[in-house]
Amino acid sequence: MAAKKKKGDAVVFLSAADIREFGIDELRAKLVEQRQQLMTARLKHAVAQLENTSALKGLRRHVARMATLLNEKELSGL
Repeated sequence: MAAKKKKGDAVVFLSAADIREFGIDELRAKLVEQRQQLMTARLKHAVAQLENTSALKGLRRHVARMATLLNEKELSGL
């Protein structure tokens, strides 16, 4: 019998176009949230509770993408 997927393991990634629509403050809040998800996924992976290990790579890239876009917005606002 296959293991059922837990609801908390689902990871949703926003496209770069969607991220660009956010304001700076909202983007900072989303980035903090994504970093917390990444930290939680890393902890689950360390104790062998993470079923979808490829989510780590996706989360890392998504955090980097959000940080890059936030940096672009902050620099263009100067």
